[in-house]
Amino acid sequence: MRISKYTVRHVAELARLEFKEEELEKFAEQLGNILEHIEELNELDTSNVEPTFHVLDLSTPLREDVVEPWLNADEALENAPQREEDFFAVPKVIED
Repeated sequence: MRISKYTVRHVAELARLEFKEEELEKFAEQLGNILEHIEELNELDTSNVEPTFHVLDLSTPLREDVVEPWLNADEALENAPQREEDFFAVPKVIED
């Protein structure tokens, strides 16, 4: 498949890339070769190939969602540098 320099220049502008004239020729040829290879791949019979999302049979292991006891305020705040009652005390970052 033949790709024109105009097409390469247009795509380059969309991607905000700048190329010299000789680079446009080179990229047009290379992109044309890539599209020819894709056309060859399209000729393969894939009717017996199951659609695949990933080449490896991966699954995400999930743990059961179980409610467990949580820390009380004293346990949660025992390593806090500063606290006010049952809350973390932090420096004020927004002025009134």
